Amino acid sequence: MLGLPEHIQAYLFDLDGVLTQTARVHAAAWKDMFDGFLRAEAVRTGRAFVPFDPVADYDTYVDGRPRLDGTRAFLASRGFEVPEGTAEDPPGTRSVQGLSSAKNDTVLRLIREQGVQPYEGSVAYLERLRALGRPTAVVSSSANCRDVLKAAGIEGLLDVVVDGITAARDGLPGKPAPDTYLAAAKELGAEPAHAAVFEDALAGVASGHAGGFGAVVGVDRTGQAEALREHGATVVVADLAELLAGDA
Repeated sequence: MLGLPEHIQAYLFDLDGVLTQTARVHAAAWKDMFDGFLRAEAVRTGRAFVPFDPVADYDTYVDGRPRLDGTRAFLASRGFEVPEGTAEDPPGTRSVQGLSSAKNDTVLRLIREQGVQPYEGSVAYLERLRALGRPTAVVSSSANCRDVLKAAGIEGLLDVVVDGITAARDGLPGKPAPDTYLAAAKELGAEPAHAAVFEDALAGVASGHAGGFGAVVGVDRTGQAEALREHGATVVVADLAELLAGDA
């Protein structure tokens, strides 16, 4: 009926790329910010400009991670040493905080301009869970999670929200650490072994695997099914509708 083992009783979903079609918005925002930084560094230092790859770099360094962690990971991959800065740094400042703020401003602008569309298969799956009375949560590194849920019109289909604001408040390390998913499961009153994690990001799948969850569903939106399995996915689907159809 739900495409997963019968002992699964709680359902924990990533947001971007699983419930909503915002992963590409984030990828575009990361590219906009990093390409601006990389061009400026090329002029400043004379090193070659190699643009941010919105598929390979996004998947490897930033997808699913908290914003600051993603900025740090990509900069380190290119050998840049950039000051941490503070939350008061203006967007675009040559610091981890300033660059991260610039990326967030771009995401918010794109969401305002383009709106937010949920995946129809994901909405159908959430509605089935709601009809069955199964507990649900969204687990996202984004501080904008609640705004995105509202814009997509699906906030009423989720019982618990653990987002970037929650993680900062409670001192929870972000994905690929399992802490945010474990916190959501605890809030739902579910043991990890009886809960399922739904993720499209490699870091998120690794998080579910590390947390000992009873099922880790990799949602393959970009042709990385094998990588999702390698990081710990127990089931891989292209869309959650496949689970309802029994095709997983």
